[in-house]
Amino acid sequence: MSKDSQMRAAINQKLIEMGERERLKELLRAKLVECGWKDQLKAHCKELFKRLDLLCFLHYFETPMF
Repeated sequence: MSKDSQMRAAINQKLIEMGERERLKELLRAKLVECGWKDQLKAHCKELFKRLDLLCFLHYFETPMF
C-alpha cells in the first residue's frame, strides 16, 4: 500500500470514528444541489444518452443485415 493510500485510509477511518464523514458528505451534497451542479450533470447525461441512441440507431441501419 502506498503512502498516499495509507494516509487516505487513516483520514477516512478518523472521519468515520468522529462521525464527520457522513456530515461532510451531506454538506457536499447540499452545496452541489444549491449551485445547480446536480441538475447540470443530469441534463448533460440526458444529452449524451440521446446522442448514443442516435448513434446506435444509425449504426443499426448502416450494418448489413445479410
